[in-house]
Amino acid sequence: MKVIFQGCFGAIGVAFGLSCAVGFAEGVVKIDGSSTVYPITEGAAEDFQKETGTKVTVGISGTGGGFKKFTRGETDVQNASRPILESELKAAKESGIEYIELPIAYDALTVVVNAKNDWVDTIRVSELKKIWEPAAQGKIVKWNQIRPEWPDKVIKLYGAGSDSGTFDYFTEAINGKSKASRGDYTASEDDNVLVQGVEGDKYALGYMGFAYYVAHQKRLKALAVEWDDKKGAAVRPSEQTVLTGSYNPLSRPLFLYVNLKSLEKPEVMKFVEFYLAHVETLAQEVKYIPLPSSAYEKVRDRFKKKKKGTAFAGHGDMAVPIDEILSRPLVP
Repeated sequence: MKVIFQGCFGAIGVAFGLSCAVGFAEGVVKIDGSSTVYPITEGAAEDFQKETGTKVTVGISGTGGGFKKFTRGETDVQNASRPILESELKAAKESGIEYIELPIAYDALTVVVNAKNDWVDTIRVSELKKIWEPAAQGKIVKWNQIRPEWPDKVIKLYGAGSDSGTFDYFTEAINGKSKASRGDYTASEDDNVLVQGVEGDKYALGYMGFAYYVAHQKRLKALAVEWDDKKGAAVRPSEQTVLTGSYNPLSRPLFLYVNLKSLEKPEVMKFVEFYLAHVETLAQEVKYIPLPSSAYEKVRDRFKKKKKGTAFAGHGDMAVPIDEILSRPLVP
């Protein structure tokens, strides 16, 4: 990741009132959560550490695993590939944790197969459901059970672990209920494990964040997804199809959640300011889909004014446009 820090955080730094004195390495910024958001946050952490000497730790416990720590006050910042859930809202309130919800980019959940797979280029939502629903466990095990013309070979499945926001989002989008999934597949909160699994098996199929697919697209193939009950051709994930809303139901916003009390620590405040000043560039560098510039202005204003709460009230809506997310009232 190249250093993108420039001149006291550049124009954004001036807007936030930052000084050129960057020697505030008085503590550690603790971050955990989504492996999907990890590449963006790790890039920001590397650049921030180089400029300030402040240590930033970034874990990948998955969105659910990270929220467990965040709602206990063990971390300052939470990476999330879905909105905060009702149970996590309750846990935060019980612990007295107040937070700021910051949309930072879009992701396209990407259904992938091995690059040597020469029999499938598109797949229907109903076929994904047939593969991944709980009733498929131990029963739908071969490719030709999905379409007769596909090989009489075992499908090796790779997908997100149960603590992952990717798991929550995919199961709700495809199976109609969050966390409803077959369990007989290779699961991991680390997308790199999923990449390696699909890369290594011609008959594999998996799902992961868009950036992980792009980084390995010579050995992976992204499938175009077709809605059964909607007219039109199957759609592949891309920046254009996500922002136009045509790649559904598998496009989603990504978030940072910031512990309001942690902002009393100057290193946390400066890190989040730095992150928001450069997130558009960082998202592009790691092949995620940045928000429109006007949306980032609203996100930075939300942080500057410390507007706390969530725009989702514990419900993980599918594929919500960023303008709607940022115009909704926030619920503590």
